[in-house]
Amino acid sequence: MKKSIFITALFFVAVLFSNETTAQKFKGLDKSPADIAMYTTKAEGTIAKVIYGRPQLKGRDLAKLAPAGKVWRLGANEATEITFYKDVTFGGKSVKAGTYTMFAIPGNSEWTIILNKDINVWGAFSYKESKDVARVTAKTSTNKNTVEALAIMFSKTGDMHIGWANTVVTVPVK
Repeated sequence: MKKSIFITALFFVAVLFSNETTAQKFKGLDKSPADIAMYTTKAEGTIAKVIYGRPQLKGRDLAKLAPAGKVWRLGANEATEITFYKDVTFGGKSVKAGTYTMFAIPGNSEWTIILNKDINVWGAFSYKESKDVARVTAKTSTNKNTVEALAIMFSKTGDMHIGWANTVVTVPVK
């Protein structure tokens, strides 16, 4: 009798702890959720895909979040990655098909957009200029509507638009 009570108690303890150790606690929505922008045409198929984190202003100043003159990861969390599925011209510079990390150096009237060979990196902490594939100068324009969360999109003509706060940065992709 004592043996069966011990085995039953042991069984209940095992069940109790097995539920506790297998239960997952998922965090809520990321504060800078990931997004994807695609450049696809009927004639050529998918040309480019950008994977990036979408930081939000939340009352903060863009100039403090992405300081002028400093290399920035162009997003949040992991550095933004762009994949070209075929050779392209990016801001007028030839770029081979492949995956690159995309960084930016913000400025007042133009930004420098950088394609870099290092991938799977966090932020711009390990950025090395020696790994740059292309640096292009992109004009900025002012958007009358504030973009709360960083957004990247492609137009039908292949221009990549980066919008945040009231700033829009445009880079032609052909």
